[in-house]
Amino acid sequence: MKRPNIDMAEVLEYIRQANVVITEAVYVVAIRGYYKNSMGKPGANDRGIYDDAMVLVGPNYLQTFNANTDPSKYKPGIGTVAAGLHYYRKGKHGISGRHPYDAFRPDTPDESLPGTRDGIKGTVKIYNPNLHSGGDVYTNSAACQTVYRPQWLEFQKAAYQLMDAAGQRKLPYLLVNNG
Repeated sequence: MKRPNIDMAEVLEYIRQANVVITEAVYVVAIRGYYKNSMGKPGANDRGIYDDAMVLVGPNYLQTFNANTDPSKYKPGIGTVAAGLHYYRKGKHGISGRHPYDAFRPDTPDESLPGTRDGIKGTVKIYNPNLHSGGDVYTNSAACQTVYRPQWLEFQKAAYQLMDAAGQRKLPYLLVNNG
């Protein structure tokens, strides 16, 4: 899978257009629908495919990753995280299963982020929309933010190392819509 082609000037433009200030040294910019004209239905942000992009930025570091910022399918009540600046922290994904692994959890008291739910009007809380590994083919998301499995360990290890080196506990995550 070809990685997104995004440079620092584009990252800064996404931040400027979102009208936010990120003061931390390490952060992620996620672009929903990055490949909307070259993957899936033309002109659409699709579900269930890695048509989104994530850019991990740190001191002297910029790497792009194929990602998914949508639920894997349409289903009444399933959540979608709203565009905006959110914060994650290091944590485990899959804690209710037998094989939890290092990932990121929302850095809010109730581990929720604002979003929408299929079939429900208005903004609601989306609980536990973690940032974790997706699958090799399927995006494995019920509101979570996922990175293409073959790229996940690179993303997770680099983010943890960069955060440790910067003494940073929170990971700013700017989610923007493409177009």
